[in-house]
Amino acid sequence: MKRVNPYIACFRFLLIVLLLGFTASACRNNSPGNNTETVIKEDKPDPVDFDFDKIRERGSLIAVVDNSSTGYFIYRGQPMGYEYDLLKRLADDLSVTLRIKLTADIEQAFEMLNSGEADLMAYHLTVTKERAQRVAFTEAHTEVRQVLIQRKPDNWRSMKVHELENTLIRSTLDLVGKEIYSRKGSSYSARLLNLSEEIGGDIIILEQGGQTDTESLIQRVAKGEIDYTVADEDVGLINATYYPNIDAKTPISFPQRIAWAMRKNAPQLKDTVNNWLVNIKASPDFNVIYNRYFKYRKSQNLRAHSVYSSVGGVRISPYDELIKEGAKSLNLDWMLLASLVYQESKFDPEAESWAGAKGLMQLTDISIEQYKVEDPFNPEENMRAGMQYLGWLEKFWSERVPDENERLKFVLASYNVGQGHVLDAVKLADKYGKDSEIWDDNVAHFLVQKTRPEFYNDPVVEFGYCRGNEPVNYVGEILNRYDQYETAFENPGLASDSTLVTGN
Repeated sequence: MKRVNPYIACFRFLLIVLLLGFTASACRNNSPGNNTETVIKEDKPDPVDFDFDKIRERGSLIAVVDNSSTGYFIYRGQPMGYEYDLLKRLADDLSVTLRIKLTADIEQAFEMLNSGEADLMAYHLTVTKERAQRVAFTEAHTEVRQVLIQRKPDNWRSMKVHELENTLIRSTLDLVGKEIYSRKGSSYSARLLNLSEEIGGDIIILEQGGQTDTESLIQRVAKGEIDYTVADEDVGLINATYYPNIDAKTPISFPQRIAWAMRKNAPQLKDTVNNWLVNIKASPDFNVIYNRYFKYRKSQNLRAHSVYSSVGGVRISPYDELIKEGAKSLNLDWMLLASLVYQESKFDPEAESWAGAKGLMQLTDISIEQYKVEDPFNPEENMRAGMQYLGWLEKFWSERVPDENERLKFVLASYNVGQGHVLDAVKLADKYGKDSEIWDDNVAHFLVQKTRPEFYNDPVVEFGYCRGNEPVNYVGEILNRYDQYETAFENPGLASDSTLVTGN
């Protein structure tokens, strides 16, 4: 028997092992389950095809924002914020309704954008190369640096300026080995990674995911729970007026562009928004909006961190308890009723309209007499009468409009303009073959038409001319604001449906 040279046998064995390993590796890399490109395509589906022509046809622009003291918040019932004010101007100029969706999770916001749940992502969003691969950015509306947020010593008020400066980090070189908390998915994490390379030492980046936002991390620094985080300079300076024990003066980046994001396959929307941004930035209104939130910092933080703010508090108005009692008596979501009260009086119990309507719910002289109101400017009396009138309207429409959600719109419109004009629109809808139990594009359409002689002189019409746009807009504004209240505030467990059910 021929003997095999042991060195040759060993070489053959090693060669076989190497070939088997290469083949297995190639099989693994080509298998569908381990193909990175395939996984990305499965996890990141193509964005929906929904450009500005379809947005205009739908009649609404949907923006996803986060609840912050600069971007979007609700103060005493009124939506506010730098991003919100710009978005509202944009929607008004484009003749569409603005709808707001809220999340602090940046990754979720990107998903909402590409899935079609939102059309614009209006965060204080830094333009980066990585993000530009996923979304299209508008023209920048501002430029800002990123800064380190750090806490001053406990005795900082008694320290001289140079003594205080010596306790704070002013050189990025001193960040080596420091733990810095950052919002997951933010540009701050990417900047800190790059900064680690630039300074030749590791910065310990602790990313916080989910609904953690920048301002909650700033608050944790102020409370001493963490030592450092990062924010855009304008946001940091705003929060420093509310938390005077934090410092927001150490830059960690050059100025960066802040812009809105949209789907990459929506060129019409991008061109439309860009053209609008160019015009608004050239107008005095832009500076007014910017200064309101970033220049007048103390007044802005008083609003944003008020007990009546969705950022710093839990109340919508000084009359929440009274509104909740009234809503409970009608099995009505109290936030919907709060939206109605805001629409009527902006929560001012002394409000009086040019037509003589009075108080929180703007009672007319007829209602004041009918419901035996002694003092219409007394919040309790005014709310009681308003609830009685709403209950009567619910009974009036309950037999005519079976669907509770649709009936709500008839009730709201009637509260504004009277049930007679709305009933005229119902009759016109019946006459012209529309669905008289549906509000949008049916009864609402004919209420608007009651400004035209051929409609308000129609034989079926009893109450004549009506500025029908006003009650139609009234209904839309109340429901839209209600949606924002629900989004920004936690509902404390009262009836969650938005339907009226009359009490005994």
